[in-house]
Amino acid sequence: MLACLFGIGSWVAINGMWVELPLIVHEIPERWYLPSYLTIIIQLANIGPLFITLMHCFKPRVLDERPIIYTIIVLGMLATFLLAYLWKHTLVVGGAEHSLALLSLTFLLSVVDCTSSVTFLPFMMRLQPQYLTTYFTGEGLSGLIPALVALIQGVGVVHCKNSTGMANFSMENSTWGSSGELQAHYQPANFSTQVFFLFLSVMMTVCLGAFLMLNHHPAMKQERKCKRSLGDAEHEVKVGINLSVKSSAPEQKPMLDPVDDGMKEPCSSFGKGTYSRAEVVFIFLVLGWVSALTNAVLPSVQSYSCLPYGNQAYHLATTMAAVANPVACFIAMFVPVRSLFFMGVLTATGTGFGAFIMGMATLSPCPLLVYHDLGAALTVINWVMFVLTLSYVKVIIGVILRDEGRSALVWCGAVVQLGSMIGAMIMFPLVSVYELFKSGDPCNTKCPK
Repeated sequence: MLACLFGIGSWVAINGMWVELPLIVHEIPERWYLPSYLTIIIQLANIGPLFITLMHCFKPRVLDERPIIYTIIVLGMLATFLLAYLWKHTLVVGGAEHSLALLSLTFLLSVVDCTSSVTFLPFMMRLQPQYLTTYFTGEGLSGLIPALVALIQGVGVVHCKNSTGMANFSMENSTWGSSGELQAHYQPANFSTQVFFLFLSVMMTVCLGAFLMLNHHPAMKQERKCKRSLGDAEHEVKVGINLSVKSSAPEQKPMLDPVDDGMKEPCSSFGKGTYSRAEVVFIFLVLGWVSALTNAVLPSVQSYSCLPYGNQAYHLATTMAAVANPVACFIAMFVPVRSLFFMGVLTATGTGFGAFIMGMATLSPCPLLVYHDLGAALTVINWVMFVLTLSYVKVIIGVILRDEGRSALVWCGAVVQLGSMIGAMIMFPLVSVYELFKSGDPCNTKCPK
């Protein structure tokens, strides 16, 4: 249970931020640009894991991850707590109003969550192996729990009012437009954004408590002692076997080397040689492509693809997509199909869903079926299937590369970050600088029927 609660704190803050966007974008100056800001902020936050990785490379066994974990968890607690009270505050920067508090605190949370990827797991290696499974379960719940809480929170109905208050009519998901200039008024959700951020702060506090117990509970200290003694015993057995083999080697050496017809030549020098060079290139190209789409390209335009259909569509797309990620991991646990052909088919299918989403974003604020419930339903379904299929592909690639050894996993992490970074660097100027995607107004945008 402690390992699971510890794992929940790994990505709960940033996952929570994403599912809360439908309630935030209308209240801050950045509005529809906010998702593209978040993608580039998260990529910049990789300075945390980069520092840890460099320390492990150049100063191995010098860096103790426990003080770092304490620091980042406390930082996450404080940042989420401050967000609850400061997320609406703005400052004028460069002649324009910006949500400096929200963006700065989001950057700190991104550093916390990105750094947890390279510190939490090494700490778990100090404990018994069976606790690693429950840790990964908690890591999956870090996306599922905020999504479920956001579903309970709901999203407020939009009311359009004119300046004199004469017009006052309720809008559903896809009912836009009327004569005259109207102003959108958003009704409160079941509970406020402040309460949601305080919930995230409580989750980080629970994570800190679990980490304290894992470090200082007498039972955990005893388990670490048992693990060390078992490790020493295994080392002694291995040394004894090696010595016995060396001492008997002259008598057991055959006159001719036996030919093992069953041994297969390695297909390449990568990992264990299971895959040819072309197959390895294919795997990493797919991984980079999928990472770019899921971590940067499509999240940057999520508001443009969903908000024309209404706040409810945006809310369902973000929350259900967040649920789809752990569901894909759960499916991959029981149906791990390692066929590269099947991986390619799934990648093409997921890319097709992504192409539909991108198409709707480019047509914003007047995408297809904007006045019909079918349009909102199709958008939500495409977001869920996009995340479900490509998350499954990422998990299967992780399983394949895990079997190829540690160096393969290092390359896996590098390609994921490279793909995400390239995607963010491409999309941020397109969305926020060149403004290729157009935002709308829920009360005044008029689209052809």
